[in-house]
Amino acid sequence: MSSADQKRPRPRPRRYDAGKIRAAVLAQFGNVQDAVRDLTPAQLALPTHLGDWTVRDLAAHITLAVGAVSRCLEQPAPPKQEVPLQEWPFATAAHAAQISDATKSISEAAPDLDALYALYERTRTRLAELLPTAPDDRLLATRVGAMRLDDYLVTRTVELIVHTDDLNHAAGLAVPYDRQALAACTRLLADALAVKAPGGSVEVRVPPYAVVQCVEGPRHTRGTPPNVVETDPLTWIRLATGRTDWDAAVDDAKVSASGERAHLAGLLPILG
Repeated sequence: MSSADQKRPRPRPRRYDAGKIRAAVLAQFGNVQDAVRDLTPAQLALPTHLGDWTVRDLAAHITLAVGAVSRCLEQPAPPKQEVPLQEWPFATAAHAAQISDATKSISEAAPDLDALYALYERTRTRLAELLPTAPDDRLLATRVGAMRLDDYLVTRTVELIVHTDDLNHAAGLAVPYDRQALAACTRLLADALAVKAPGGSVEVRVPPYAVVQCVEGPRHTRGTPPNVVETDPLTWIRLATGRTDWDAAVDDAKVSASGERAHLAGLLPILG
């Protein structure tokens, strides 16, 4: 972690219900697995907006992201926590090339739908076996550093929701979004904005899941704040991950922004 990251002000950590997060990860992975089962060879070969990844690559990546929990649980626990949940969004970009290489390897090893679906089944079964007996504070040696299990599972809701949306976009699907997973993903990315741009001059609202204050400047104390940004959860997630452009979202009335400081284009995306 860089010295700039170490000095980054951290808002009060949000508390998540660990039981609900565990259920949400399994539920959303199940939603994706159900959809993958019905993909055609033509759909698997479709391009995505994730570089040169095909839908098959994207589907394989989802098993990599979720299967990481089981792989970490199978390894010895590291001695101490290195990455708190609020820092995870800023720690992933450095590992993008490694993640892409691992995704391609998994995708190549599952060249057809039967092999891909079997991979999903193995991933789901192993996770369901290991999670029930693992304590929330169990430390995991994740790719970005040692994290608590309960924190790492929150990050898996981000991986699942973001890539479910990518899958829907690329393959023309309508995979549902588990409500708890969508809420956790929205909240973590909103909190990351408050960490990236600490302050109280802008209020960002993502109903019904999150409200955060950010950006240096005058802090409001009562009534309606002078600078307000409001959008829906999926638009916020797409903005925070670079899937949607700020100006385009405003022009399309997907984002309401009022006040001279309520322009977040320079702060987005948050998660690369």
